[in-house]
Amino acid sequence: MSATAVETAGRRHFRPTLGATLVTLAGLAVTIGLGTWQLERLHWKQELIARIDRQMAEPPAPLPARIDDPAAWEFRPVTLTGHFLNDKDLLVIARPHQGQVGYEVLTPFERADGAGVVLVNRGFVPMDRRDPATRAAARVEGGTTVRGIVRVPQPPGFFQPGNGTPAAGSAWMRADPPAMAAALSLSGVAPVVVEMLPGQGASLPGAPAGTLAGIEPRVELPNNHLQYALTWYGLAVTLAGIYVLSQRKRADTGTDGRPDDRISGA
Repeated sequence: MSATAVETAGRRHFRPTLGATLVTLAGLAVTIGLGTWQLERLHWKQELIARIDRQMAEPPAPLPARIDDPAAWEFRPVTLTGHFLNDKDLLVIARPHQGQVGYEVLTPFERADGAGVVLVNRGFVPMDRRDPATRAAARVEGGTTVRGIVRVPQPPGFFQPGNGTPAAGSAWMRADPPAMAAALSLSGVAPVVVEMLPGQGASLPGAPAGTLAGIEPRVELPNNHLQYALTWYGLAVTLAGIYVLSQRKRADTGTDGRPDDRISGA
């Protein structure tokens, strides 16, 4: 093989095929589009977290008698004056608390101003306190004022089980004010739940700290959008690199194969 042939055989030219180009362009459109969408979600999530922080820092205000826009009140500190309907406790399956499994207790709270009933999440009880008789000491009798954070119950996600129709005394999978009001034959129930802040009400003797003593303010908003955006953009760069490398052809054959052995200049 002559020196010229060897030099030619070592060179490669970028000669993309139509099919590979179309597939790559489609892939780039998808990955870049998803990366940009995640950046938009990042901006939205940052504004949402900032708004929640501002709302939770506001001084407690009386919950209005009528809530036309529940989302506008979510995460707002509020006060309620009235009394608990202690014979109508509801149990909602909770996450493990201090290594124990159990429930959160939602107790209807009848407002003194006649504005109806609000479900108040009073906190966690372990499974052995499921029977109301075992937590009688935690009852708050008579008129009282409750401070709490407004939460708007969300519908179940795609992989989350719904409530169905819980039997009497059964635990609920999630808070659902309309369904719970129907189960308790209560009318005028607010479409929100108020999570009672710690340091109020009675606790159970000998029970884990925080039992029926409210809930620490919690905001569970994962913010991984920047990571997702970088992943999508990284995939776009990788796809572009694979496309360029795969479409470089040997100058002597026009393919990625070995040069024709018949080429010789000797």
